[in-house]
Amino acid sequence: MAVRKLRPTTPGQRHKVIGTFDTITANAPEKSLVRGGTKSGGRNHDGKMTIRNVGGGHKKKYRVIDFKRNKEGVPATVKEIEYDPNRSARIALLYYADGEKTYILAPNGLQVGQIVVSGEEVSPEVGNALPLQNIPLGTIIHNIELRPGQGAAMVRSAGTFAQLTSREDKYAIVKLPSGEVRKILATCKATIGSVGNSDHALERSGKAGRSRWLGRRPRVRGVAMNPVDHPMGGGEGRASGGHPRSRKGLLAKGFKTRTPKKQSSQYIIERKKK
Repeated sequence: MAVRKLRPTTPGQRHKVIGTFDTITANAPEKSLVRGGTKSGGRNHDGKMTIRNVGGGHKKKYRVIDFKRNKEGVPATVKEIEYDPNRSARIALLYYADGEKTYILAPNGLQVGQIVVSGEEVSPEVGNALPLQNIPLGTIIHNIELRPGQGAAMVRSAGTFAQLTSREDKYAIVKLPSGEVRKILATCKATIGSVGNSDHALERSGKAGRSRWLGRRPRVRGVAMNPVDHPMGGGEGRASGGHPRSRKGLLAKGFKTRTPKKQSSQYIIERKKK
């Protein structure tokens, strides 16, 4: 996947950088794997706005993704590579040998017609899913479970990948995209390869309207508000708002917000890089 920069024929196209969509092979999703959805616009059941800067946007259908990969030993053929409006990665439509159809995240290098399998004894090839205890050390992985059978929870964004570095008793040591090194139960599954659409980080919207299409409303900076509205508000002229903090006063930009006694801290070997 590559990106293309448009000619500056309009102000909105001057800085616009978008994907080429050259890897996508389908125009419409598989009907049996699509669900409808509703939008709250940031409002709760009383109609009161509880989340700011949310609302509008183009209507989207949700594609049901198989994050568990629990059809073990059944080979599946990659039928299509598709666009998914709900995530940055591309998705792949699988046709299993027993007739079932599912979507998975499309890793880099996955081609239409390729065979992928899930199971304990499958070979560690791109698109295959197997437990961490059966994956060779040093392998690039994504779609990692945190609890066996729960389904993939980590490393699902476009272009991301983790690396299996070592094993220790019943745990596998994995280096995550953030730089954090942590223990994960070796019986948890992961998929081989890195998530596709790696050029997603190079894209630029070019105009405010594209953010509105995504359901993002304008966001007012705290320093532009009055002191009654935000801790960083007030001041004469363009006075700074002091130390960066949230609307409720929680410090940001370096202040650690993680709960000190969080249960999962015992599994973290090395914290993520600042």
